[in-house]
Amino acid sequence: MMTVTAVTPGAPPVPVVKKRPPVIVDFARSQPLAAFSMFFILTLVFASIFAKWIAPYDPFALDFAVMLQEPSAQHWFGTDNFGRDVFTRVLYGAQTALMIGILASFFGSILGGIIGVVSGFFSGRFDFIVQRFIDVLLSFPIIVLAVVAVAMLGKFLVFGVDLNLVVAIAIPIVPKVARVVRASALTIREMPYIDAARASGFGPARIIFRHMTPNVFAPFIILFAAFVAQAILLEASLSFLGLGVTEPTPAWGLMLSGNAADFYREAPWMIIFPGLAISVTVFAFNLFGDGLRDYLDPKFKL
Repeated sequence: MMTVTAVTPGAPPVPVVKKRPPVIVDFARSQPLAAFSMFFILTLVFASIFAKWIAPYDPFALDFAVMLQEPSAQHWFGTDNFGRDVFTRVLYGAQTALMIGILASFFGSILGGIIGVVSGFFSGRFDFIVQRFIDVLLSFPIIVLAVVAVAMLGKFLVFGVDLNLVVAIAIPIVPKVARVVRASALTIREMPYIDAARASGFGPARIIFRHMTPNVFAPFIILFAAFVAQAILLEASLSFLGLGVTEPTPAWGLMLSGNAADFYREAPWMIIFPGLAISVTVFAFNLFGDGLRDYLDPKFKL
């Protein structure tokens, strides 16, 4: 916005440009729900990183003397059938959910973004073949793709993270990102600066990675944030089915499976709190992704 002030009588008005607020402040003003979700996500990330110092108990320690205790001042979320503190395991479970969710969304979005840009740039027969393959992948439910991938890949632990599980969750994300990014790439490839790059003799690799990829970065960031929620939900689903994280590693989906279902009447907190953690976290990432889309996409500002 611009205000006009006069320095002296009869002098031409001098435009005074107001300084634009910082991006974070502007984002919070225009998208308050998304900003609140971002604050929650950052708090969850902080709590999961420093869980060792925040959690009141050892997540692996068994104490049968306090098994199935209801929520109290000593155990905020109660204890499970092994006497483990549920709050501590939910807090450590955030480490598993966020690490696998963020890694899977990142790698899936990166691979899908590259496929989408390359397919949109070359178009023609190459684009037709790639898109038919993507159609086949999109025809399967995401949980089916993830289950098949987990069954085929098995387990491969690196620093305590099952990389094959990350790959299995990333696979269903790839075709969705590729389809959205391709739509943007088809528009960008017709821009004058792309024609100028071709006329200058630049090769396809340079045009794709130097001129087209930076211009699909905004959709990529939006998709990455949105698919973290899907990746977290997939990880919880696979762990619930016994195909993801295994005991005794704290994981939200794993906490809902097995013995927890047998004690849902006697100790409902064993199911309620991990379920709330999944629901609230997925909802926060979805809200943040939607708000980021509305903030970055000019079409939603009209």
